Amino acid sequence: MSTLRDLAEEHTQLRPADIDHLHRIAGDWQLLSDMSFADLLLWAPVDADGTFLCVAQVRPTTAPTAYQDDQVGRIVGGPEVAHLEVAYRQGRIWREGDPVWYGDVPARHEAIPVRLRTSDGEAGEVVAVVGRDTNLSTARTPSQLELNYLTTADDLAQMIADGTFPPPRHPGETTSAPRVGDGLVRLDANGKVTYASPNAQSAYRRLGYASHLVGEDLAALHRRLANDPLEGTDAANAVLAALRGDAPPRREIDARGATVLTRALPLMPAGVPIGALVLVRDITEVRRRDRALITKDATIREIHHRVKNNLQTVAALLRLQARRVAMPEARVALEDSVRRVASIALVHETLSMSSDEAVEFDTIVDRVASAATEVAATEVPVGMRRTGSFGVLPAEIATSLVMVLNELLLNAVEHGFPSADGDDDTDGAGLTAPALVSAPTGDGDLPAMPEVVVSAHRFRKQLHVTVTDNGRGLPAGFDADSGGNLGLQIVRALVTGELRGSIELRDASGGGTEAVLVVPLARGGADGRSA
Repeated sequence: MSTLRDLAEEHTQLRPADIDHLHRIAGDWQLLSDMSFADLLLWAPVDADGTFLCVAQVRPTTAPTAYQDDQVGRIVGGPEVAHLEVAYRQGRIWREGDPVWYGDVPARHEAIPVRLRTSDGEAGEVVAVVGRDTNLSTARTPSQLELNYLTTADDLAQMIADGTFPPPRHPGETTSAPRVGDGLVRLDANGKVTYASPNAQSAYRRLGYASHLVGEDLAALHRRLANDPLEGTDAANAVLAALRGDAPPRREIDARGATVLTRALPLMPAGVPIGALVLVRDITEVRRRDRALITKDATIREIHHRVKNNLQTVAALLRLQARRVAMPEARVALEDSVRRVASIALVHETLSMSSDEAVEFDTIVDRVASAATEVAATEVPVGMRRTGSFGVLPAEIATSLVMVLNELLLNAVEHGFPSADGDDDTDGAGLTAPALVSAPTGDGDLPAMPEVVVSAHRFRKQLHVTVTDNGRGLPAGFDADSGGNLGLQIVRALVTGELRGSIELRDASGGGTEAVLVVPLARGGADGRSA
């Protein structure tokens, strides 16, 4: 289904500013549809011959729809849209005419011109028409609530025709709440309540106001009810601003353990301020869950912080033990354990500073790669480089993956270099690191910088990682599945077990060795997010 903008740009001559205004209407017109008990269709002119295109539609949540089929994308002309033509050409709301039938459904047509005001606030030209079509099959005598809904809807319809509705949206606000059914309060020009829906009355009762709202000064009531005087003043000022014709941001009122969200809208048909509309919604449970989540997040971050501290303590103890061990093999084993514990601590350190159970993994990889070159026992300097992005990874993937990369990078740096006297300490079981290779130049062959490259990219909910060196390649007859050193055993166990992925060690096409990892990102609904 094409969007409003797509349809308007393809079939009409509307300017970008016109389309933006239609988007604002479509973002706020559920309010008008619910209070009108009617479908709203946004019609844009296609040409000068009276042809119109439906670019958006909304159905009421308070009444049956007049259209079972979606009307968006429909182009009509002739007598069927005569009412739209009148509203568009004359710039007035059209309410004349007899009911029409859509199959077995009788409906009443209305047409509201959509006017875009100029930059200096003057009434501009009509750019589109809102069709308000009411299903009459369930017509009955309206209640007091329905009469107030319809009266307010007519005021808002006139404001659309004037170009003063919808009001500008404030940064960060959505159109999801509050809605008409959550609670509606109508004020007169003096700020006194002339009508309050039952749901609105219930919301204020939770705040501690047990009397009926009609006749009450709502701004003064907000000041009295709020626990926080500043919060009450803000809520009161929002009501006063709407009475002056402004559209203030939404405000919350906390009192007696309850929280109510309020949205104040000015009512000024034909440019004359006649009062305000205040929508209210009881969000007590929503805010309670928010506070619980904040507490939970803080607790989880504190746990990660303590785990990081404990791991660092373990690493420090292992480091002290390594210094006291006389056997070189035991010392190396303990130092390897220190690096493994430190790499896990790095993930928990990142999680302790994050607001969720996910980490930006590129930074972790860069730190692990830097540490690998600093602590590796080699006399040859090795360059480290990362290409691509790991993105944001869930904690359960990041913890195991950092261990795998730590082992592969250390093996790449340590086991592939000949020492100064030409000896080779590799046991043929790990990823080889780059020996000095030759790069052709114009004057002959000069030593090139040994380098290890870590590359990553995402494809079809999988993370593909390659660790490549420009060293000597794998020994003849090397079998990654049979034995190997402890580091390679850890890598295989983590990749195939914890990460549920696969790993392949092979000779790189340009010389050297590469390890190719494929890790599925779908882990219990958390598939990671790209950076």
